[in-house]
Amino acid sequence: MSDSRFGKAEKAAWLGIVGNLALAGVKGAIGFVSGSKALMADAVASASDVAGSFAVLVGIKAAKRPADEDHPYGHGKAETIAAIVVSVLMIIIGFEIGRSAFDTLRSGVAEPPNWIALIALGISIAVKEVLFRYNYQLGKKLSSPALIANAWDHRTDVLSSIAASIGVGGALLGKSLDQPKLYLLDPAAGLIVSVLVLRMGYKMIMESVHNTMDHVLHEEDAAELVQAAQRTKGVITVDGLRAREHGHYVIVDVKISVNPRISVSEGHEIAKSVKQHLMKRFIHVADVLVHVNPYDPGYPYKNNVDPDQDEMPTVLH
Repeated sequence: MSDSRFGKAEKAAWLGIVGNLALAGVKGAIGFVSGSKALMADAVASASDVAGSFAVLVGIKAAKRPADEDHPYGHGKAETIAAIVVSVLMIIIGFEIGRSAFDTLRSGVAEPPNWIALIALGISIAVKEVLFRYNYQLGKKLSSPALIANAWDHRTDVLSSIAASIGVGGALLGKSLDQPKLYLLDPAAGLIVSVLVLRMGYKMIMESVHNTMDHVLHEEDAAELVQAAQRTKGVITVDGLRAREHGHYVIVDVKISVNPRISVSEGHEIAKSVKQHLMKRFIHVADVLVHVNPYDPGYPYKNNVDPDQDEMPTVLH
């Protein structure tokens, strides 16, 4: 919503791009030299994260655009769409990693990978864990589904690097024990990496698809909004409130009752106050639609017979 929010999100996306690009290059080169299928699979996963981070960056820039005639509620869902793109990329890469590892298992492995592959994987685990924590905490703070999706992409890489490390370590142990069958642990780890990537990709895409659909906040989540609107000067009661998520922000639709004897202008001022108060009090609220109703104390309606109605609050009280 604010320039500060988008600036922080873009910084996180660029950090992911640079970090993943460096890791993919290092792991790919060492994986090729050392002959480790697990490390090569892990490098491909990091390379896919580069494309994913670019998708997040594009989504954030699109979400930054102001509302227009075709998108009166803004472009907040662009970040959710970017999260879907990241998820689809993860699924595609997961299938490719799995296919390559399976082919290697069928054809057999003549030599174990070089020990340097373990060093590369250790560095990858450390860097990816840092990227996960940074993106996840920032994504939660900024309510950015794209950053959160990218964070879980980093966490998947941590798990895949751990699995690859076990596979490489097992293959090297096989060389020490003169057990060639253990060499298969390296491509087997690559297969496990593909399963982890596919699982996380599926989980992310289902959550992202859910976020693209307008859904109303639960009653307990909207309670603070109701209380804040109720405390606004001139509001007698809140007849109803719906808050629907729209990407990283929320749009509120609230019905309030005011003194039926005040002027239309006063009713408009009260509605304006409610809108301003909610948007100032809750930074995730992007817009508030206020419906003003005359307060009805019950049936039979007593707007002309009850002198106490003059004591009802107005915007001037």
